[in-house]
Amino acid sequence: MQGYKIVHHTYYNFTQQVTLGPHELLLRPREDHTQHIQSFALRVQPDATLLWHQDVEGNSVAVATFENAATQLAIESEVILQQHNENPLDFLVADYAVHFPFTYDEDDAVLLAPYRTLEQERARNQLNAWIKTVWQASENIQTYALLLRLAQHINTTLSYRVREEPGVQIAQQTLDSGTGSCRDFAFLFMQAARCLGLAARFVSGYLYVPNLSNAGSTHAWAEVYLPGAGWLGFDPTTGEIVGADHFPVAVARLSESVPPVAGTFRGSAKSSLDVGVWVSRC
Repeated sequence: MQGYKIVHHTYYNFTQQVTLGPHELLLRPREDHTQHIQSFALRVQPDATLLWHQDVEGNSVAVATFENAATQLAIESEVILQQHNENPLDFLVADYAVHFPFTYDEDDAVLLAPYRTLEQERARNQLNAWIKTVWQASENIQTYALLLRLAQHINTTLSYRVREEPGVQIAQQTLDSGTGSCRDFAFLFMQAARCLGLAARFVSGYLYVPNLSNAGSTHAWAEVYLPGAGWLGFDPTTGEIVGADHFPVAVARLSESVPPVAGTFRGSAKSSLDVGVWVSRC
């Protein structure tokens, strides 16, 4: 078990006063047997009314509403948590799903159907062709090994780049350009898994970088549901299975559904964004 402190600052600066619409904040990490929150603090300026709820995916969402006009929106969160996922390979896949391909049992298939649907069906042919460069159907392979190979292939053959633009690249664009951000790689991996008939979902959260003091970043990866093991995380940006350095905040069937901050403003002002993330052991 290891303790971590995560600080996340988001500042929107406006050239003149604006009226802020409601903002949805996905900043409180998820809790389960691998991750436990000891304390969480959320500060918003200008003063806001916060209404918390749990969405359909089980994410903790705070909706901030504002009464006063402002020239800056400041959102600061600080969380201290205990991470128990020190051995991410400590799982057992159900016997019938150890080797690929397999078929989900009937009850699971009903619940997992939305997570097996391609977001861009027109990408299927290109994705299938790309998968064939990684694995041939004639090869006997374990399901976990195939998924890890896909993540490693993205890591070694595509170039990572920071993208300030909002949104996620479609899979074809990432493959054609050979570059993408962590969220683009996560989406490509998720779509490839769905092409294989597997249930996959998008994850947003934080990544601890052990070699840099207090360094961290918002990050994205994907999870695939394997019977017996549950939702397993794969990070195609690092080419590894998700472990103790990953801190999930929100999951979603759709890749665009879980930005940390989402909202609107009214006014003629121009805006700029400044984000800082610090992750440290404690």
